[in-house]
Amino acid sequence: MALGDDSVFGRTVVRRMIDLNADLGEGFGHWRLGDDEALLNLVTSANVACGFHAGDPATMRTVCTSAVARGVRIGAQVGYRDLAGFGRRAIDYDPSDLADDVLYQIGALDAFARAAGDRVRYVKPHGALYNRIARDAVQAEAVVRAVVAYPSAPGTPLPVLGLPGSVFLELATAAGLPAIAEAFADRAYTPQAALVPRSTPGAVLSSPDEVAARAVEMALTGTVTAIDGTRIHVPAQSICVHGDSPAAVEMAAAVREALLGAGIELGGFA
Repeated sequence: MALGDDSVFGRTVVRRMIDLNADLGEGFGHWRLGDDEALLNLVTSANVACGFHAGDPATMRTVCTSAVARGVRIGAQVGYRDLAGFGRRAIDYDPSDLADDVLYQIGALDAFARAAGDRVRYVKPHGALYNRIARDAVQAEAVVRAVVAYPSAPGTPLPVLGLPGSVFLELATAAGLPAIAEAFADRAYTPQAALVPRSTPGAVLSSPDEVAARAVEMALTGTVTAIDGTRIHVPAQSICVHGDSPAAVEMAAAVREALLGAGIELGGFA
């Protein structure tokens, strides 16, 4: 969370701002997943699938065009080359191949972002890759190397989104990339502050009211209740609501309303 201080009559008033992101562009061909247009009216950053776990050129162009029209930041959601598994199956990659695949995906999406009048503003890994690089230094370094290699705006390295305390964010910081800590309003956490595997009952939350309350808790306190009932630290500059959930639009709307109602401003980090 970005914090700023204003001095008012000798006391400090804290201004709070947080980014709200969602995974978009996850259809493929005639198959559609989620309501991208509705979500783009609610979020401040869009993690756009780049064609490896989901997405295709027409979808990427449509989402980028709509995002730019609404002032939503475009992020490259890079993943394993796994359309059949939606990028949720772990893959043992040669690090050089993984770095090249990530670089390829960033460049593909950036072409459509620039055609729409903007550029890719950040990178967020998807699914199994996201979880793997939270602890796997070899694959994390490959992803960092790809992001560092991408020629973004002069003197402006691309930020990356990841789990707080992850190996990925540590290596990104060491490489000079802005490392943005992310929390998930609609996912359960382990006591170690990792995401509960989707195969575990209760891993994905579906109640808009519950998800909204967790988002406010994360934004205001940097904590949340883990699946075992313990309190854990999840400092976040960005909160994610998954775009492929059945009630994704309703949840994103509830999260946005709750954050604003709690006096938290919404704004992109990039």
